[in-house]
Amino acid sequence: MKKIVLLGCENSHAATFMNIIKNNPKYSDIEVIGCYSHETAPMENLNTKFGIPMMESYDQAVGEADGVVVVARHGDNHLKYAKPYFGTAKAMFIDKPITVKEEESLELISLVKKHGVKIAGGSCIKYADFVKELKKDFAENVNGETLSGVVRCPVKMENPHGGFYFYSQHLVEAVCEIFGRFPKSVTAVQNEKTVTVVFRYQGFDVVGVFTDNVFSYSAVRMAKEGDKFGALDITDACFESEFDEFYEILSGADQKVDNKEFISPVFILNAIERALKSGKEEAVKEYEV
Repeated sequence: MKKIVLLGCENSHAATFMNIIKNNPKYSDIEVIGCYSHETAPMENLNTKFGIPMMESYDQAVGEADGVVVVARHGDNHLKYAKPYFGTAKAMFIDKPITVKEEESLELISLVKKHGVKIAGGSCIKYADFVKELKKDFAENVNGETLSGVVRCPVKMENPHGGFYFYSQHLVEAVCEIFGRFPKSVTAVQNEKTVTVVFRYQGFDVVGVFTDNVFSYSAVRMAKEGDKFGALDITDACFESEFDEFYEILSGADQKVDNKEFISPVFILNAIERALKSGKEEAVKEYEV
């Protein structure tokens, strides 16, 4: 059996993953040996519905868990919850945002490399069918070279889970997945219920439109010979795909994501926050892993 723990189970993703495990025979060799949250009610709900033991601390299963699934709402808890398991766990799933702080994302990857742990996670929007379609079009220059793009996703600017960082990786991950992981700089302005970001790439710009508590997802790629627009539907299949990626690396498959690319949204989100405060174009910090 592959033993895993769910850390930060106040997030609805914990129950979503449990339903995936329960309903797909492929995952019959997974045993969820514990769940943890700083809130009691989510642990009780998982215990009642799925029989998962409730943990008294997030590090209680160190030495027992083969895999760690961190889905805490607040990104400041992600490295904290994962850190004790380096050296014993084989694979980790880290939900969005990977971390809030840039230095913590670098520490995470340093630990991943040091202990040979395989990682998966981030926003599940990268598995949306239209994201994959636009990514392919961009790579193959369908309808000619890319001139620009627009991505719209929701955000929750006011919340107790990290403010801007809580929900914003969806948009940034979509931009990264379609147009490339490393924009050079960003500008950002907030106008009541929207935050508009310009991601500057070499040769073209992409506009990101965050809509505060308005839950709609879409994207357009503008090419020399035509544009393609569509909805970005986050479906059950997206969650199943991201869990399956974790399951595969837990089972011994090669890690699917590049370490440097995995944490790129953290550096972009920090640049956006700096741009919102400064009112100026802010460089996305360069880093090595």
